[in-house]
Amino acid sequence: MSKIQKLSDTELELMEAIWVSTPPVTSTELLNMFAQKGRDWKAQTISTFLSRLVDKGVLTVTRHGRLNKYVPSISPEEYKLIEAQHVLDGLYQGSVKNLISAMYDGDKLSDQDIDELKQWFSEK
Repeated sequence: MSKIQKLSDTELELMEAIWVSTPPVTSTELLNMFAQKGRDWKAQTISTFLSRLVDKGVLTVTRHGRLNKYVPSISPEEYKLIEAQHVLDGLYQGSVKNLISAMYDGDKLSDQDIDELKQWFSEK
């Protein structure tokens, strides 16, 4: 599953819309969803993004006549885990300790955060 490529911001926005929809979803349904949000995409634009998402392995497509229907291949949680692992591997040599240390040294962890982490680790 870790062979999934990183998604661009727009691809992630599209996937988030697909994840909250009842699959399968069509490009027309997605166009309508984004139009309601004030995002006026052309059909070709959304089609291009959907093709990229299929190529990246996060969507599957089935053809029904002239209509393509899209279903997520991974859940949002799976994608977040893959992305977290990429960050961990790329910036912190795969070490959670290095990540937490960087957050602590950068004053990004409050005392409450530290207490919550201690509690969470003690329950694992």
